[in-house]
Amino acid sequence: MAVTANEIAEWMLEQLQSAGILYQKEAVDYIRRHYGESFIYVGENGNESISKEVKKLFKKLHGGRAAWERDGFFWGWH
Repeated sequence: MAVTANEIAEWMLEQLQSAGILYQKEAVDYIRRHYGESFIYVGENGNESISKEVKKLFKKLHGGRAAWERDGFFWGWH
């Protein structure tokens, strides 16, 4: 069965809930290893990022309870 963006977003939320923080680099590495390159892209700044579809679903799942920390490249509870 093919992996969906929603499954990855759910994994991200689980990681955030268990650790209280989710670093983008760690998430990108995990997603690449377990789900493949199709969910990763290189942004304008040259950094690897998680697909916009996955991030949109992740945001919907956490319902605004998590915040992106731009300077540290991570999500955390706020």
